[in-house]
Amino acid sequence: MAADLERLEMRQQASVEFKALSGAARDAGVQDKIFGIFHDAGYKGLYGGMGVDAIKARKGILPKENLMDRMDTTELIANQFRMSQTRETLKRENIRNQRDAMETHEIVGKKVRSVIEEIGGTLPENIPPAGPIKNVEKRLKKKKSVLELDDNDAAGLIPKTVLLENS
Repeated sequence: MAADLERLEMRQQASVEFKALSGAARDAGVQDKIFGIFHDAGYKGLYGGMGVDAIKARKGILPKENLMDRMDTTELIANQFRMSQTRETLKRENIRNQRDAMETHEIVGKKVRSVIEEIGGTLPENIPPAGPIKNVEKRLKKKKSVLELDDNDAAGLIPKTVLLENS
């Protein structure tokens, strides 16, 4: 359950970062009609030249599925780092045209990939796809948080009359 919670949290954070990066890309001059190309540039950097469609094909993910919805926690973190660093670089270097913005995104992706290689991590294209995030959400909704206290821990929290009535 903890792994499910962590993955769901990382997926939500990656979604927020994706939106923030899109805003930074827009500020850098990327037009809406080429946002897909801009985002693909980052994937190509991180995934050794593969764009979204090639990554999905390699991992056996259906074309209609959202790639990030099938990433495990480690892969989500790598992508979130790529996106946040691209966003910061676009702002810091005051990039103001589409070509430079796409090039920056790809370069940042390559640098993140290089760090993963350097520390001996698994390259993202070699990480098996995780189950759909919707399944994680369903599992977590079914599980109810249960807090059980023994009598010693409950002392002072629950009036003794309630404890005696439930005995």
